[in-house]
Amino acid sequence: MFRQIQCFIAVVNNHSYTQAAIECHLSQSSLSQRIKELQASLGVTLIQRKGLSFELTAAGNYFYQHAQVLLEQVDQLVTETQAIATHTAESYTLKLGYLRKFGSQEFLQAVAEFSRQFPQVKVQIHSDSYAELFTQVRDGQIDLNFSDQRYELSTAFENEFLTAADYMVVVAPQAFTTHQSAIDTTELKDLPCILIVGADEYASEQAYYRDVLGIQSPFQTAASFGAAQMLAATGQGYLVVNSRTARQINPKTNRVLKLVDHGRDLTQHYYAYWKKDNSGYYIETFAQILKDQFE
Repeated sequence: MFRQIQCFIAVVNNHSYTQAAIECHLSQSSLSQRIKELQASLGVTLIQRKGLSFELTAAGNYFYQHAQVLLEQVDQLVTETQAIATHTAESYTLKLGYLRKFGSQEFLQAVAEFSRQFPQVKVQIHSDSYAELFTQVRDGQIDLNFSDQRYELSTAFENEFLTAADYMVVVAPQAFTTHQSAIDTTELKDLPCILIVGADEYASEQAYYRDVLGIQSPFQTAASFGAAQMLAATGQGYLVVNSRTARQINPKTNRVLKLVDHGRDLTQHYYAYWKKDNSGYYIETFAQILKDQFE
């Protein structure tokens, strides 16, 4: 049936049996026979002749639209199958990125499992900020990225949801009332918000905290996660984390509270994403292995 479908699409695209026959390297009678066989197999009429021309039936138009997608998928399947057969340890490298602020346990477990299944594939790992990782995926420097969602998901990418985590803040043990388990951004506006960023990402992080999280506080920076915790522990500011990274906080030195913005819950969503035009077997397989780590 696959060859019959190719002939049918050629007829519709060329709007001519004669041109379709040339394209398919068949005689016109052989092409007509393929179309008849296809209609007989389906049990429906796809094409109705109108004198020297023809038109598609409603069923024919539906079949034409979806058959094109099917052929594209088959072409991709053939290409990827051939690529897998020819890739060697020297010729193929899977380039992965992950957000450096996120605990990397699941990511590294996925890398280990992928390498176990595909020892012939080299794996390169790069950790960076959200903005840098996005740029590298967009420009083809990284095949797949594991990062949080900052803005609306792009239709140019395959976006595989992995997990979500509530935003939290790290403050001094004595800060705020002892019975509080959550705190609003409005209560933090006079306390500096500590950012662990380099000079190149300070502006973008500040904009994200202001525009998306609703942070109203002044900002200060810390060179490391440990330095930020010390500033918070001594009441010199607060650090924004999430319910996953909060596990790294020592409860004896810092206090962790759930963060809300004007009563609105704040949640961080994490995705594996890659460019649709760069999709392939190894990329999609790694994405599924990574997803499995969160289930």
